[in-house]
Parts: sequence; structure tokens; C-alpha cells
Amino acid sequence: MKKIFIPLIMIALVVSSCSKNETDLIPTSNLMQFVAEYPTTRATASSFETGDAMGVYVSRYEGEMATPLQVSGNYANNVKSVFDGEKWLNSSAIYWAEGKFDVYAYYPYNKPASVDEYKFSVALDQTTEESTDVLSGYEASDFLWAKASGISKMDEVPLSFKHCLSKVVINLVKGEEYEGNIPSEAIVRIHNTIPAAIIDLSTGVVTKNGYESAKSITAKKVSDGVYAAIVVPQRIENRLPLIEVLSHGVSYLVESKFVFRSGTQHVINLTLNNNPDKVKIEIGGEIDNGWE
Repeated sequence: MKKIFIPLIMIALVVSSCSKNETDLIPTSNLMQFVAEYPTTRATASSFETGDAMGVYVSRYEGEMATPLQVSGNYANNVKSVFDGEKWLNSSAIYWAEGKFDVYAYYPYNKPASVDEYKFSVALDQTTEESTDVLSGYEASDFLWAKASGISKMDEVPLSFKHCLSKVVINLVKGEEYEGNIPSEAIVRIHNTIPAAIIDLSTGVVTKNGYESAKSITAKKVSDGVYAAIVVPQRIENRLPLIEVLSHGVSYLVESKFVFRSGTQHVINLTLNNNPDKVKIEIGGEIDNGWE
């Protein structure tokens, strides 16, 4: 038998050429692509920004039977999808096939060790600023979830996200006996809440992690006299120190029972007076899911 020797570099070129040609044979229309809708009640409110990343799981039906979400072994497992300002780009391609699918998505992207009991915690300091590679303490605490059920091939899969945690907005109000102006710079803390949550990624249901201890969260400043923080949904059944305002060496502390509801923005008005012991707390309105 006559032996033919082909240089390795030529073999590499042939393999590379074949791989490229095989990929080119798959129409881009077969790629599963996503469009994500940020949960909001106003067109001018927050939205996804360039560089935001979500995690995507896809499960494929067995006939007409939906298959349960798993940490691995799904049709697609926690694919990272990054928003480039116009569209979402998947870190690895997901191709359409025959049949129906369920798509699960969550934000911000992470590497869950479990889809049934994904452990998530809000930041204790939500005043930290965003950097090139890191979300702000506030945004990193805002867990979003979406699901598209029983879908088949389409141009773009619509994902309508919802807030899964609670948001509390604290308005500092000047009382009749308060001298001067409401402080433009203050430290506002929410006390006695558990910052750790357990999330079911198949349903978006959040429960507090009862094995963790209660801590204090520092709220971010939204504007003069307005502060906000993300809190894990939970019920505070006893009157405990709830909100503290620190300004010019004076501590204004109020106690209250409270129920932080999933997907709800709570508004709390604190009326300040010269006497720190006479702070008045008023629970305002609530907004479900579409936060301002």
C-alpha cells in the first residue's frame, strides 16, 4: 500500500473548513433568540442596560407533556445572555427543534447550584456604585424572573420579567417642630430583616432563608429626602426597630411591625421632629411588580 503523508497544518485547515461549512448550513432563523421586557409601570422608568446579563434555561416537552426544570440535563442549561443595547446575545447557541418548549430566565446572571433552592442574598450596603464589571449594590439585589410556556419556533421569545423581592421607599418628611431643612445627606437603614432568600427558579417563588440571622440594610439615596432598598419578602410580627435615620450625629429610630410582600413596592413616610423620640411613621401606598 502506498503511503501518503499530508502535513499536519493542511489537516488542520481541512478540519477547520469542514466545521465552518457545517455551521453555515444551519440557518440563523433556527437560532432561539429572546426579547426581554423589564417590569415597569412607566415608559421613563428603569430598563435593561448594555452589559446586563440574564441566565436562561430551556426544557423540551415530551410530546404534550412538559418536563420539569433541572439544574442540568435540560435542553439548554443556564445559558448566559448579554444585552448589547439592542438585542440579547447568547454565550452559546440554542437551536429550535420540533415540539414545544418552556423557557425560564432570571436576572442578574449567576451560577445556581440548585434550581429548586437557589440561594440569593440582597446586599447589606445598597449604596455602592456600579462599576465596569460589577452591578451597584441596589441593582444586584433586585432579582427578576420570567417564563415563556409551551412555545414552539418563533422569531423571538418574549420574556416578561417580574420583580420577585420587595422594594421599600422611605420619604423623609419635615414635621412642624423640625427646625431647618430635611437633611440632603443622611444614612437610612432597614433593621431586623433576613437578607438571604431561597428561590424556586421554576416558579419564581421566593421565601426567606430561616437559617440565616436578621441584619441591617443601608438604603441608597434616590434624591434629597428619598431613599430606597430591596428587601427579601418576609413578615415582621413583633414591634422591632425597623427604620433608622442618621443625620448630623442624631439617630431617628422607629419601631413597627411590617409585611414585605413579593413583587411589591412599599412606601413609608417618616415625619421628623427635633425630638428623635417623636418620629412619626406612616405606611403609604403600594405598587405591585411595576416599580417606579
